[in-house]
Amino acid sequence: MNTANKLTVLRMILVPVFVLILLIPARLTMGVRVAALIVFIVASLTDFLDGYIARHYNQVTDFGKFLDPLADKLLIMAALLVFVGWGQMPSWCAMVIIAREFAVSGLRMVAASGGLVIAAAWSGKIKTASSIVAICIMLLTAAEPVNTICIAVMVVTTLWSGAEYFIKNRHVLQGKGGGDG
Repeated sequence: MNTANKLTVLRMILVPVFVLILLIPARLTMGVRVAALIVFIVASLTDFLDGYIARHYNQVTDFGKFLDPLADKLLIMAALLVFVGWGQMPSWCAMVIIAREFAVSGLRMVAASGGLVIAAAWSGKIKTASSIVAICIMLLTAAEPVNTICIAVMVVTTLWSGAEYFIKNRHVLQGKGGGDG
């Protein structure tokens, strides 16, 4: 297993560690939130680092292509679901973000079945970066105005990037064949 894939596996391992820390009954203490924040930041940094290493050292593998986006989605979704459980995020907001992830993944699968690759768009990178920053802020504070702004940023960037993926790649869904319905 190469270095890039090891970092991705590390991120997968850190997701349940992150969630377990957040499920400690004393979750509202700052110490627990800071511990979870540190794990989240380390996991997020592995995302940037494994991509850099894979591209720059020719370590791109099918395993990495599969596991990297899965690890990213699990990390973000884990944080969102914990926030919903705490009452810190409305469930509909988490659902919008999660639905976009499934929709874009589905679009990529349809494209791949036709031999096309949909590269990550800048709006998707902005969405990911803003979600990571917003989650970090939300881990440190549950203050209502700050929380609301963080959630709004995540939902708006999610909708914007999702719309961009589907508008730019509408030809994928307009093609004949390749689908079940």
